[in-house]
Amino acid sequence: MKLTARQSSTKTLTDLYRAIDRQHAVTITYLKPGETEPTVRTIEAYELRTSAPKIKRGVITGGGIMLLAMCRLRGEAREFHLSGILAYTIHRIGYILPRPANTTYEPTPPAPADTETALIMFELERDPDDADYRPRVRLAA
Repeated sequence: MKLTARQSSTKTLTDLYRAIDRQHAVTITYLKPGETEPTVRTIEAYELRTSAPKIKRGVITGGGIMLLAMCRLRGEAREFHLSGILAYTIHRIGYILPRPANTTYEPTPPAPADTETALIMFELERDPDDADYRPRVRLAA
């Protein structure tokens, strides 16, 4: 077991990247923000990501590194903040849980012509839920 307090965050990140690359399960001792009791989880990490910092009442919060992983206890995708990982052990056990599918985005259609009708039709096509919208109030002519 490696204690994150006794090593640099670069070493921790290197070990986690190596576990992702080799698809090895990792057991972490994790302390959720705002809680006092740590939990032990075995996870299958698939991505490291940074979160954008937020400013609340003049104090910068967030902006940390997050580990996206499949939790073997819950059987679903979870986010773990690197600052909350107290200790970890990398196993030689391979992944067994299916990862969530990647999100695919459709390209935005080109901007409509300058006419009002084209703009309205463009907006209706972008939002299929509003395609059947009909005003309930008769507008005055």
